[in-house]
Amino acid sequence: MKYKFRQEILMKGLVPKILFKFVFSNAMIFFYYIAKIQINNEKPGKKMSAKSKVFSFILIISVLFIFLLSANLAAQSSAGIQTPQKYFGFKPGTDRMLIDYEQLISYLKKVDIASTRIKLVEIGESPLGKKMYICFISSAQNISNLDRLKNINKELALNSNLTESARQKLFAEGKVFILATLSMHSDEVGPSQAAPIIVYDLATTTDPLKISWLNNTVYMMVPCHNPDGMDMVVNHYKKYKGTKYEGSSMPGVYHKYVGHDNNRDFVTLSQKDTKAIARIYNTTWYPQVMVEKHQMGSTTARYYAPPPHDPIAENIDAGIWNWSWVFGSNLITDMTKDGLTGVSQHYLFDDYWPGSTETCIWKNVIGFLTECASADYAKPVYVEPTELNARGKGLSEYKKSINMPEPWKGGWWRLSNIIDYEISSIISIIKTAALYKDRILQYRNDLCKREVKLGKTQPPYYYILPLKQHDESELVETVNLLNEHGIEIYKITSNLKINGKNFNSGDIVIPLAQPYRAFIKEVMEKQNFPVRHYTPNGKIIKPYDITTWSLPLHRGLTSIEVNTKPAGLENSLQKLTFPYSLKSSMPENYRAAFFTVNNNESFKAAFTAKEMGLKVERLTENVKVKSETIPKGSFVVYANNKLGKLIKTLTVSPVFSSEKIKFSSEPLNIPRIALIETYFHDMDAGWTRFIFDTYNLPYKVIHPGEVEKTNFEKNFDVIVFPNSNKDILMSGKYKSKNDYYPSSYPPEYTKGIGKMGMQKILSFLDNGGKIISWGNSTGLFMGTLTLEHGKNVKEEFRLPVNDVSSSLQKNGLYVPGSLVRLKLKKDHPITYGMGSEVGVFFRAKPVFTTSIPHFDMDRRVIGYFPEKNLLLSGYGEKLEKLGNKVGLVWVKKNKGQLVLFAFNPQFRASTQSNYKLLFNSLLLK
Repeated sequence: MKYKFRQEILMKGLVPKILFKFVFSNAMIFFYYIAKIQINNEKPGKKMSAKSKVFSFILIISVLFIFLLSANLAAQSSAGIQTPQKYFGFKPGTDRMLIDYEQLISYLKKVDIASTRIKLVEIGESPLGKKMYICFISSAQNISNLDRLKNINKELALNSNLTESARQKLFAEGKVFILATLSMHSDEVGPSQAAPIIVYDLATTTDPLKISWLNNTVYMMVPCHNPDGMDMVVNHYKKYKGTKYEGSSMPGVYHKYVGHDNNRDFVTLSQKDTKAIARIYNTTWYPQVMVEKHQMGSTTARYYAPPPHDPIAENIDAGIWNWSWVFGSNLITDMTKDGLTGVSQHYLFDDYWPGSTETCIWKNVIGFLTECASADYAKPVYVEPTELNARGKGLSEYKKSINMPEPWKGGWWRLSNIIDYEISSIISIIKTAALYKDRILQYRNDLCKREVKLGKTQPPYYYILPLKQHDESELVETVNLLNEHGIEIYKITSNLKINGKNFNSGDIVIPLAQPYRAFIKEVMEKQNFPVRHYTPNGKIIKPYDITTWSLPLHRGLTSIEVNTKPAGLENSLQKLTFPYSLKSSMPENYRAAFFTVNNNESFKAAFTAKEMGLKVERLTENVKVKSETIPKGSFVVYANNKLGKLIKTLTVSPVFSSEKIKFSSEPLNIPRIALIETYFHDMDAGWTRFIFDTYNLPYKVIHPGEVEKTNFEKNFDVIVFPNSNKDILMSGKYKSKNDYYPSSYPPEYTKGIGKMGMQKILSFLDNGGKIISWGNSTGLFMGTLTLEHGKNVKEEFRLPVNDVSSSLQKNGLYVPGSLVRLKLKKDHPITYGMGSEVGVFFRAKPVFTTSIPHFDMDRRVIGYFPEKNLLLSGYGEKLEKLGNKVGLVWVKKNKGQLVLFAFNPQFRASTQSNYKLLFNSLLLK
């Protein structure tokens, strides 16, 4: 990297010219300083001497020459760079024209070769294998010096022991790094489409102001946060371009798995693209500023700029919020000056929860998002003035206000308008970072020092995760995840007692005296939603998204918060090496390996072993192996050469048996799974696919319109219905009260299950099939159902379960995504490997009650909500109304079985403590 500047100069044959200009410019700079000294030596009020007049003339000529030389070098650096319009054949932003990801990266690679201000660096790959990049944009000198600047960033971010003199040197030498992630939500096309224009402008500009800003900053542009989705959306738009469905919604999720929820993954870090972005601020480049570029609806404000609205995260330093005001104030000022109207701030979007790209603020980065009004991709939309509205926090009506001082008046809204707003906003952010360079760099290290000091002087001081956990594999996963977040983690090297509790050698210790203290505290403690009101004692400001994300609680781990400084702990700590595991050496000879059902990883091992063709059985009773009791429901895999390879991929060792042991077991059969996924951006189905792929569970996706023609009884054992709206599943339409209205998808993607398809599903159930359903999809099985047994034979029935959530919500029940306690039925096949209770992610719908069954039906309550102490983490109102209601129920209908969840057991791949309930349900006999 550091040699690129020199190599490109040689390639372009500029050595003689630059050598001459270097010598001459240094001579001019020398004359400049001599002249300045001479003039400064003149006494005030005294007539300037002839000598000083000569030096004044030299001073003016020197300044003029240095300016012209800078402009000349800038012009030379732009030689050979094609404009985006010439390269693509149209200017990005042109009506009804879009570039795809490959075109975008191809252009950036060309500019990278031609310009000394640009450096394209690979940072990872997308879930579908596309390479991801950062495009560094700065002065040629900064680009050639990136390695040194990267080290400065790291020192300022992580070194709390810097002396003041060392700090001052780093402030002087360092630059503000600004990370911008573009178009993570792929239907928000504008930011990535604007990227080539911004790159060309900054690579070729001769504007002395922009050049000075680039001297003080490094703009780190991720040209597309979601490469897979960008291509999906562009291809969809092109497919329907020129037809009545141009601008229609893209069917499916614009991602391999999670679609819009890629902006909910920055705690869990489950997706490859999320990991690539998070590494930038967690462990590699440590930028000081981050902006996440989005779009919003078409009929509200034209642009949202920071700061956010309440509520805000309470663990975040006040300075982060203050700096968001600085950037936001400059944004709205600069964009208005550029003639852009409808810019708002302090509107709609809050920032109290981690999970978005802005999780960087918990890592001491000044982070914020922007949102621009949308067109229909590249198709212009006309917005009537009467259609403009404001909704949510910060703007009660679409009128001139302190949060939107110059409203947009309506009219045509085009992709080119979006690009204008994007260009203006990025230039403003770069300008602000340059103007405050030293203060921003100082703040980064000040905050590092402050967080470390808080960790030493203010509780909590430590979180301790005992080595002995119900699910050891989730302990390992959590420790490795925290390391991926840049957290320093230790283990206890000898047994000791802290605050009356005994801790053992190997127990995990996470000190809070480290730069990312705010993040540690945020994800390790239980959540208490920061309740704020619009007026005193008035309505609460409702959360934008979920209210719980505690890693220990979501993963079912025991975690101890240490709020007093324990003597002797520091001297008993050893830093962990990574990757962390609990694997022991594998014996050379053994007959079988036992994988405890308590560990999620055991299911993965069993499913993978079956995929490899190994013999796998499941225990039907507890068995003792050596001195360890292996619980019922655990897996036995018999010795085989392939098994050794499998075990090497795991993080927890199984229990090996070298002797023949008597035990009761049955063969493990992997069910043939049909996964129902709608085309309506079905994120929950996408997360389900991700979990199944991660655990090596085979499945086939069936879309609602395919149900009628699918022979479930012949080809499948289980049908899985993730959380999806009943009306979308049945009819492919949305329903509001008693009215159905069509979607924005092309008609070939909107066919529902329909009456005949529902008959297929009920017949499958009646004849011995298994159905697993959670969330809104459970509505398919509520109320009176009709099963046709032939042309003239109809059976009407109601399952012995009912959803009472509507009446509870009318009476005040409100749960905006919280972790709620669920009591579990012991020793049931669905609860193998579970404790007596579990925290479930819950949003108040559905809520079940059961009744005495009739005819060929039965039911068992597998999980119910207790009457007291329901809330484990998050927020809720009138939770007592959940008391003694059902959250998980098993239902029998003739030969078939139905498992209904009131909660998402795999919610965003973040509720690992629930996974076994899902896997056990799939494996029901």
